[in-house]
Amino acid sequence: MRTRHSADFKAELVRELLKEEKTVSQLAAEHGVHPNQLYRWREIALAGLPSLFSGQEAQDRAAHDAAHEQAVHDLYAQIGELTTQLAWLKKKSGRRHE
Repeated sequence: MRTRHSADFKAELVRELLKEEKTVSQLAAEHGVHPNQLYRWREIALAGLPSLFSGQEAQDRAAHDAAHEQAVHDLYAQIGELTTQLAWLKKKSGRRHE
């Protein structure tokens, strides 16, 4: 089973990793996380640092998230419409629901 860690947990481990007081292996063993995962989290954090100093990045991300939510909503609406049409066609053709 995959363990889901909170953003706060990940941030704290990355902070500890960047302090370089302990090795990656020590931190991984203390917190029950694979060392490769710590390296990935560190890379994500370092890649995201420039966006912390740019308000535009947050706006772009919010716009992207809103567009994604709208697309998901539209797709679910289309699924509902197609399901209704399929049920109607099955009823008209005399076929039973399967």
